[in-house]
Amino acid sequence: MKQYIEALKYCFENGSDVKSRAGKVRKNFGFQMRFDLQNGFPAMTTKKLAWKSVVSELLWFLEGSNDERRLAEILYEDKRENLKDKKTIWTQNANSNYWKDKANFEGDVGRIYGVQWRDFNGVDQVKNLIRGIKSDPNGRRHILSAWNPAEIHLMSLPPCHAFSQFYVSKKKISCQLYQRSCDMFLGVPFNIASYSLFLHLLAAECSLEVGEFILTLGDYHIYHEHFEAVKEQISREPKNLPNLAFNKKNIFDYSLRDFTLENYDPHPTIKAKMNI
Repeated sequence: MKQYIEALKYCFENGSDVKSRAGKVRKNFGFQMRFDLQNGFPAMTTKKLAWKSVVSELLWFLEGSNDERRLAEILYEDKRENLKDKKTIWTQNANSNYWKDKANFEGDVGRIYGVQWRDFNGVDQVKNLIRGIKSDPNGRRHILSAWNPAEIHLMSLPPCHAFSQFYVSKKKISCQLYQRSCDMFLGVPFNIASYSLFLHLLAAECSLEVGEFILTLGDYHIYHEHFEAVKEQISREPKNLPNLAFNKKNIFDYSLRDFTLENYDPHPTIKAKMNI
C-alpha cells in the first residue's frame, strides 16, 4: 500500500486548499495506483480497514438495492426490526437534510451504484459484464458505469467511483477504475478493497485468475478535519498484505460469512468523521 501513502502524502504536502460542497479540502488532480492482486489483497495496513463494511456494501451493490436498511441487514446479519439503532456507512446519506425530502421510504438512498449496476435504463450491467467476459474475453467493451446523467438528481450521492473497465489477458482479469471524487483518508482505502474484492468475485465467476486492480484518481482530496489523522497515518510503516479466502459461489449468492482476510495485522484504527 506504499502507492496509497505516496498519494496521500503528496496531496497533503502539495495540494491546493479550497472550499468544497462538504467543507474545506486540500486537493490535487490525477494520480494512478496499480495493485497486483497476485501479491496479496490490498487491505490498508497503516490503519485498520472496516472489512465487514467493505464486504456488505459490495454484496448490497450486487443485489441492486437502494435500501440502506437492507445494507444494515447484510452487515449485522439480522432483521431490520432489530436494527433500528444500528448504522451503516450510508446512514448519513439516507438521513441527510438535502436528500430526506426526496426519499420514497425510510432508508431510501435513491438510484445509486447498485441500482445502476443492475438496472441502468433497463440494462443489467453485471450480468452483461459476466456474459461478455465469458463469450469474448478479448473484447474492449467490458464496462461497468454508475454515472447515469439522466438520474443524478435521483441519487442521494452522485457516484464517486464512476466508471470501470475490465481486461482479460493470459487467463487473468484486471480492472481499471476511474474515480472522479476521492476522499483520500476515508474513501479511497475502502474503494481499493471493494473493487479488489469485486475483481476476485468476477474472476471466480468467469473461471479466471486475478490480475491487477488499477485505480485512476480524478479530484483527490483531504478534508481539513482529517489533517491530524493523515499525519498519524503517513508516519506509520506499511505491513505485509493479507490474503483473501472465500467460498466460491454464484456471484449473487454470497454472504458476509463467506469471506476472510487471512494474516491481516494492521496498525490500529484511526477514527475520523465522514463528510457528506
